[in-house]
Amino acid sequence: MARVYPEKFEVLTKGDPQTSGGAPSIGFGLEQPLPENVIAASEEMRELVSIVRAIAPTQITVLLIGESGTGKEVFARLIHDLSPRRNGPFITVNCGAIPEGLIESELFGHERGAFTGAVGQRKGFFEAASGGTIFLDEIGEMPLQLQVKLLRVLETGSITRVGSTGQVITDARVIAATNRDLEIDVRAGKFRSDLYYRLRAVMLRIPPLRNRRDDIPFLIEVMLEEFVKKHALEQMPMIEQDAIHLLIENEWRGNIRELRNTLEQLVILSCAPSRTEQRCVITATDVFKALSSDGVWQNANQADRNLPIVPLQPKAQQEQTERELIYRALIELRNDITEIKELLRKNGASPTSALALPQASSFTQSDSSTNVQSLDAIERQALRSTLERFHGNRRLAAEALGVSERTLYRKMKEQGLEGFGHA
Repeated sequence: MARVYPEKFEVLTKGDPQTSGGAPSIGFGLEQPLPENVIAASEEMRELVSIVRAIAPTQITVLLIGESGTGKEVFARLIHDLSPRRNGPFITVNCGAIPEGLIESELFGHERGAFTGAVGQRKGFFEAASGGTIFLDEIGEMPLQLQVKLLRVLETGSITRVGSTGQVITDARVIAATNRDLEIDVRAGKFRSDLYYRLRAVMLRIPPLRNRRDDIPFLIEVMLEEFVKKHALEQMPMIEQDAIHLLIENEWRGNIRELRNTLEQLVILSCAPSRTEQRCVITATDVFKALSSDGVWQNANQADRNLPIVPLQPKAQQEQTERELIYRALIELRNDITEIKELLRKNGASPTSALALPQASSFTQSDSSTNVQSLDAIERQALRSTLERFHGNRRLAAEALGVSERTLYRKMKEQGLEGFGHA
């Protein structure tokens, strides 16, 4: 596999010899290697993959929880591929994409004449997945009346086709996924509690991309090779180290899906044959433009890419470096403000008033320093008040703040609160 700045990747992954030479394959004592599209360089992903390897050979039902775009279907397929059912079918059903009047027939099948248009007997997804795995994506969108029937399938292993009274045995392992908080839906009466506890025999939380930044360089590498094949490019794109840093430090609220779309845009605009005859290089400036609020490149900038490449003079090189450093600082500041606002919301504070910026006329270098200190003080207070509320229990505090325990501990260490509370 082609590498871009491999020496930097080795630093980012702490020099793990298992990660050198491409996407990491983490064995955990088992023989099956991970597929190339499963990246597990970060600590969070290593822990998750170890659990997947443990549960895959069993028949236990699995509930995958995570934000949109984190790769829940990838993990569902990984469980299937590492199980004895790997040679059987893998059926994906998006419960939110099927009309309510059709979803029962789609899942369980129907008999001839069961309803208008039922001209013959039809097997449903559960029968089609027999001997394999059925992946119920967006399970939180399933209608309440159908949840009762799904619960019966999980408990008895049998289904009833629409328009029939007979039972059909199906041997399909169920993996479900959602980006919603099903506990809240249960309390609101939107999701059955008995089905929820039956589905979560094993519940896996897929971490968002911002909590697994060590994986980003490897994801970039895999995606670059994919885009080269997809768009028939003649050369592998190169990415400057500063550009990689910007991609790593971005918040990626759309997770892997957003990273993929952004990187594909960068590849097309930087490497299209009609734009340049030079080797395509993605710079920090390119990345900042792609991550800007409008997400598009200006026509003038596109036209500039058709001009001959002239070596920069030392002064011009210095100015270019300074601009890229400013771009990086702006993105880091935006990410910090977003994270602090989330902490404030979790604690009932008003992020708008607490993070009000000074007027432009009075903004000086000393004001900027004071403002950064006040943000640190706000973050420190948010951490302290949350820890006090939960009597120092770090696990509960991390859940309340919506971050991992590892992130909470890092923030506590940055704010001098290491000795505050207990695990």
